[in-house]
Amino acid sequence: MAAGLGMSLDSFPTGFKALIIGASGGIGAAMLAQLQADPRCGLALGLHRQSQPPIDFDDEASVASAAASLAALGPFHLIINAAGLLHAAQFMPEKKLGDLNFEQLLATFQVNTFGPALLLRHFSKLLARERGVLALLSAKVGSIEDNQLGGWYSYRASKAALNMLLKTAAIEVKRSQPQAVLVALHPGTVNTALSQPFRGGEIGRPADVAAAEMLATLDLLTPADTGQFRSYSGARLPW
Repeated sequence: MAAGLGMSLDSFPTGFKALIIGASGGIGAAMLAQLQADPRCGLALGLHRQSQPPIDFDDEASVASAAASLAALGPFHLIINAAGLLHAAQFMPEKKLGDLNFEQLLATFQVNTFGPALLLRHFSKLLARERGVLALLSAKVGSIEDNQLGGWYSYRASKAALNMLLKTAAIEVKRSQPQAVLVALHPGTVNTALSQPFRGGEIGRPADVAAAEMLATLDLLTPADTGQFRSYSGARLPW
């Protein structure tokens, strides 16, 4: 259980500040709502394309500008990127090599990899030094070791690349911010627009339940866990 469903995030200081990127999506909106309902959370902000400040992974300058404009409101104790792309009006996940195309690869990496990489660059410096957690939503299908079925080339590869960026950034950030925790987080199957074409409505958990589970897992992480790949349940996942 976590904020909004019976518990607060007790590892964070009273009045802690949180930031959700991708707050217009199902998971991001649920996380933001639960943080805003937590009486111990002093500030919970959501960013997306239409927010103020706006953030758009198709516009590199917007990421840097958003971080700069929020610096005065920080430091932030919890920063989560919940934005992601699996399918669009123009494409669905590839089933075979013959489906691979540049446009889909570029669009998928833009949202799942390039944008979060820029978040690591510009937003990690906004983390509070006494307790700072930065989580990027990844996916278990991005695990190279766990890949047993194949397919979904762009999505798998974009999340695998995201995991490497997170791991590498965690090593660097630890040198200057030893209390920081950077983690790749698998949300599981959630009943959102992202999972709807893949039986998400049948097998997915409600967004508020998934958000509570992930917030509870982040609450338990310590600096010794930085650079890891975790499931919403807290289990450590193979790269």
